[in-house]
Amino acid sequence: MEYRFLGNSGFKVPVLGFGAGTFGGKGPLFSAWGDTGIAQARRLVDLCLDAGANLFDTADVYSDGASEEILGAAIEGRRDAVIVSTKLTLRAGDGPNDIGASRHHLIAGVERALHRLRTDYIDLLQLHHFDARTPVEDVMSTLDDLVRAGKVRYLGASNFSGWQLMKSQAVAAHRGTARFVAHQAYYSLIGRDYEWELMPLALDQGIGAVVWSPLGWGRLTGKLRRGQPLPAGSRLHETAGFAPPVDEERLYRVVDALDAVAAQTGKSVPQIALNWLLQRPTVSTVLIGARDEAQLRQNLEAAGWALDPAQVAMLDEASRVTPPYPYYPYWNGQFSERTPPPV
Repeated sequence: MEYRFLGNSGFKVPVLGFGAGTFGGKGPLFSAWGDTGIAQARRLVDLCLDAGANLFDTADVYSDGASEEILGAAIEGRRDAVIVSTKLTLRAGDGPNDIGASRHHLIAGVERALHRLRTDYIDLLQLHHFDARTPVEDVMSTLDDLVRAGKVRYLGASNFSGWQLMKSQAVAAHRGTARFVAHQAYYSLIGRDYEWELMPLALDQGIGAVVWSPLGWGRLTGKLRRGQPLPAGSRLHETAGFAPPVDEERLYRVVDALDAVAAQTGKSVPQIALNWLLQRPTVSTVLIGARDEAQLRQNLEAAGWALDPAQVAMLDEASRVTPPYPYYPYWNGQFSERTPPPV
């Protein structure tokens, strides 16, 4: 397993991490993702550790906390061998303060997460969304207090826009407090919006991408084909309404390119889609999920090899879209003598 620095933190993480959203199976969304219990979770953790994929990501809202509880039980007795990442700020209760990035919710949320995870520290704590109601100065100050208290080691954001992430970094830099070193973001061959603003920002600020849904919400598993109905076992039947949107023609154009590269390499469609991400700038780790051992073993084999430049170019071309304003004029070279190369 290859290890990379998490942004400019000096801390290394595996290029493939495990997303524990399949643990627990509570609620309409997470029950469709999976219902992994403690015994199976221990087995999946075993397989990840054997492969060197020792980063495990969860969140307080995954199955109403059950994901954290099951992960905590699965890693018990081997805490020093794993990297634990969790997220909070989304609504995690019925009370008026059970949401957001207030000092009250951040401190209480971390204490609850520590209890569920059966640990006394969190390696990477990420804000699940930007809270516009709480001053950024207060948010970064509270996060710094958690780091200084030893309850959190590294900080990250998730699903922030460019200005939200940059403002947070600027406030932390101005006050001399802990800064974000990670940004958990959606990025895939059918979802390349990350490249327009967040990738350049990450390069400038030393922020490593922690990629979620690298297979485009299950659309790049190799099971979807042009002109064919969704497979009976596809989770898209229940979760399509939650999924990032994608133009259907573009989806199948990417699938066709993946099939062509699969024929050349002997690798599976998911392995190729994951490997493409591992070659993108700023990507520190890609979160893979699995409902069973076979799926996990296949996804773990996405690391340890590399697509050749021609194959990368084929996938780039199939997945390329025109960026939104204000990026597209410069992307197309309309205001310069030379057209800049695509990211």
